[in-house]
Order: sequence, then C-alpha cells, then structure tokens
Amino acid sequence: VQLQASGGGLVQTGGSLRLSCAASGRTFSTYGLGWFRQAPGKERDYVATMSYNGGYAYYADSVNGRFTISRDNAKNTVYLQMNNLKPEDTAVYYCAAKTDGYASHYVYQYDYWGQGTQVTVSS
Repeated sequence: VQLQASGGGLVQTGGSLRLSCAASGRTFSTYGLGWFRQAPGKERDYVATMSYNGGYAYYADSVNGRFTISRDNAKNTVYLQMNNLKPEDTAVYYCAAKTDGYASHYVYQYDYWGQGTQVTVSS
C-alpha cells in the first residue's frame, strides 16, 4: 500500500486547508486511518483517526472542533479538513493506515505511512 498526501501550504491564522491522502491497493476500505503531525524538533503526534467504515472518529484535544477527518472508500482517499488554523498547527502532516481496521492514536500501530505534507500557519 502506498499513501500520497497532498494539500498542504501556507495559510494565515484563522484560515482553512483540506489535506488529502490517496491510497493504492484494493483493501483501503478495510483499513483504519489516521492523521499525525510533526513539528521541528518534536515527536510525531496524533491528530485524528477513523475506523474502516467511518463509524468511529477521534481527535486530539488540540484540534477537536476545528479539524474533521473523513474518508471516501470509493476513491481510496482520506481527508483532513482543517479550520480556524493556528500557528501551533504548523507541522508536517502525515497520513497513515493500519490493516486491522480500528481507529488508533498510537503511531506504532500503523502499518503504512505517507510522505508528509507541510502546513505552515502564519500569525
């Protein structure tokens, strides 16, 4: 499985971006999915996660109410809609997939990772 993230960029505080992550392979609909981010000099942190059928979605406290994860299994794509962006959201954002289908906020549980897309929020 290959994951290709896109949609990052430079945005002002309060702005919005939508990240996309397209996956190869025929079993995308069975995967749990997640978005993580990593700022310079920091560990990779959980942002949002969704179960294989979209029935469960969870968010880090720092983004809850501002970010929305969604998936389109017909397009093999997962999205992260980011609203009301803040400078502290600046990071490289990674999408990830786990073959057991469950949502998870643990980095180590994910089997596949995208290459990352840079999000920069200016103050």
